[in-house]
Amino acid sequence: MKVAAVVLAAGSGTRFGGDKARAALAGRPLWRWSFDALRAHPRVDLVGLVVPGPAVAEYREEAPQAAFVVAGGQDRTASVRIGLANTPDDCDVVLLHDAARPFPSEATIDRVIDAALRSGAAAPGLPVTDTVKRVAEDGVRTVDRDGLWTVQTPQGFRRELLVLAYESLRGSATDDLAAAEAIGCVPEIVPGNPDNLKITHPADLELARRLAASGPGIRTGLGYDIHRFSSDPDRCLVLGGVRFEGSPGLDGHSDADALMHAVTDALLGAASLGDIGVHFPNTDPRWRNAPSEVFLARAGELLKESGWSVWNIDVALVAERPKVVPRSAEIRANLARILGIPEDRVGLKATTNERLGAIGRGEGIACFAVATIGPCHGG
Repeated sequence: MKVAAVVLAAGSGTRFGGDKARAALAGRPLWRWSFDALRAHPRVDLVGLVVPGPAVAEYREEAPQAAFVVAGGQDRTASVRIGLANTPDDCDVVLLHDAARPFPSEATIDRVIDAALRSGAAAPGLPVTDTVKRVAEDGVRTVDRDGLWTVQTPQGFRRELLVLAYESLRGSATDDLAAAEAIGCVPEIVPGNPDNLKITHPADLELARRLAASGPGIRTGLGYDIHRFSSDPDRCLVLGGVRFEGSPGLDGHSDADALMHAVTDALLGAASLGDIGVHFPNTDPRWRNAPSEVFLARAGELLKESGWSVWNIDVALVAERPKVVPRSAEIRANLARILGIPEDRVGLKATTNERLGAIGRGEGIACFAVATIGPCHGG
């Protein structure tokens, strides 16, 4: 299954009083929050941007990771059509999200994807809890709020249904579900998140800033590991989950994957969750010769349970042998798969120690890793 997301940032921001998508929120432009949240989601394969025409070049420079950056149309409907036209034909689900909603949670995105696959169209929503009044020239009347929901984004669709809905649409639609309803689809509303607010007026941005400030913010962790080469001829070298046949293995209680150990420690350290020795002590027989993928996967689970999302990993391996760069793509793919993040969020460099010290003499391998994590907002 392939999922594409389109972030709609081409609005004029009339009620806001300017281009709200570029308004600053905790050190990042507003659009960047939802763009990053969607890119970090393990089930979202690509994210594109629909932006104001004069700002296309600027957005492309700021978001080289975007699958596409295109100029929007005269209204939201036109912008949706443009964004949809730029999603690959082989996508199963398309998510449409307003850049003005900076806090789409991973759980909300999951619910929308699942419901779109079941029902063809879906959106997160919140039941109306306040008393609702209809104010008209002939007076004020109470509206029965039973069954009333306010709807948020991202709204999700099977791509072929969304294409048909917009091909059939006459005029404009402020809500994408309405276009699907017009061709007979019965959308599914899933539980939304109160934090997934929409920035419409300047006061909304102030609320978003308070929400961002009340969260745990962005953190960085450093990991380091070093192992000597083993004298056991049957022990294979494993780095980043990749086996280097013909190279002597590293000595250790587990598979001694120094690279994965360093990344695991970087993640745990960033979230103040201890270190690899706390969670997987070398005195525990369960971890004897265990693959280090187990350690890294558990670290990722612990972060998620604590409300953190992995934003970026950068690794520096120090070794005289073997040559790691030819297999760097495999290693990066392994780390990305285990942590559920895009491969372009994993960096890997390899260098020698210029024959200095124990590493330079070829006695072992060392690895440094830096992890950047950020908050997962709500459910």
